[in-house]
Amino acid sequence: MAAPSALAFDPWDPAFLADPYPAYAELRARGRVHYFEPTDQWLVPHHADVSALLRDRRLGRTYQHRFTHEEFGRTAPPPEHEPFHVLNDHGMLDLEPPDHTRIRRLVSKAFTPRTVERLKPYVRGLAGDLVSALVEKGGGDLLTDVAEPLPVAVIAEMLGIPESDRAQLRPWSADICGMYELNPSQETAAKAVRASVEFSEYLLELIAARREEPGDDLISGLIAAYDEGDRLTEQEMISTAVLLLNAGHEATVNATVNGWWALFRNPDQLAALRADHSLVPSAIEELMRYDTPLQLFERWVLDEIEIDGTTIPRGAEIAMLFGSANHDPEVFTDPDRLDLTREENPHISFSAGIHYCIGAPLARIELAASMTALLEQAPTLRLAVEPERKPNFVIRGLEGLRVEVG
Repeated sequence: MAAPSALAFDPWDPAFLADPYPAYAELRARGRVHYFEPTDQWLVPHHADVSALLRDRRLGRTYQHRFTHEEFGRTAPPPEHEPFHVLNDHGMLDLEPPDHTRIRRLVSKAFTPRTVERLKPYVRGLAGDLVSALVEKGGGDLLTDVAEPLPVAVIAEMLGIPESDRAQLRPWSADICGMYELNPSQETAAKAVRASVEFSEYLLELIAARREEPGDDLISGLIAAYDEGDRLTEQEMISTAVLLLNAGHEATVNATVNGWWALFRNPDQLAALRADHSLVPSAIEELMRYDTPLQLFERWVLDEIEIDGTTIPRGAEIAMLFGSANHDPEVFTDPDRLDLTREENPHISFSAGIHYCIGAPLARIELAASMTALLEQAPTLRLAVEPERKPNFVIRGLEGLRVEVG
């Protein structure tokens, strides 16, 4: 295990944020687990370990189903953060069995493959319209013109959120997701709390309206969903809707702009894709591997584990480095090379185990729709301005991606 001072891992350094992959290579070379004092976490950089730990039931997204904060050696969140934690902690991503099992089963009833498949024409049509508008004005910001409005509209359509209310969804989501970064500031926490309150109040009203007049939408489905007497509580419905919206677009937005930025930096691969649109499915998988939208995923150690001779005690926190795992040469040949024809691509960008992304099929449809529309309607799409990275580590994205057409 490397001494903390010896690690090149620095998630607040702009140079690291610009390109964390060399530091990951160093972490992998130095060992399978590293203690990182600034966040009090154990970093795990290898694909095999990350993949195994995502399925290891000795770890959990929460510990409160088994321990109090005091029993687990942790401090309870500040009382002023309570609205965020109430919202976050009742979503299935941050629950463990049996609650996770119950909620995921109920959500799955409303989030079926048939529902997702039925959305395909809508997704393709919307992607085509967004790209047409971009082409008509000769270019713009790929982030705000295409990458962002597509998945936000799709998940809002699924949930049954009226078009007139959708503009506030992205700001709420961005403020809430700020809390998933490492050591968030007080200002970040205050924004997340405010957004949690406002989003919850909005959804309470929408749920009440759907109880009176159910529709053919996901919120109506969540109200109706039941199994063996189980139902979602009102808070679980609110938390599930927020989770589906946040998770349903954050990764897709960032995968889109990260992906096109990678293509612009690898013109040979972009040329190959333009010459053969049948590469789109494998291109999506490779781009999600190459510059992973979610770089880190955390787990609590519920029962002591050992990694490569290092004992990690109960109460510790594991930080699984998805971006590093997706560049592990033990799994991926020439991992730092973008290869849109890569056949063996077991990336873990959608996680694994019981918390595998329930929206992965929808994300793939959205990414394919926007990429295909851009390839067909904007074959001369090119970078207009070098983009800036967002100053975030966990959720990796760009401030914008200015492009030109024609």
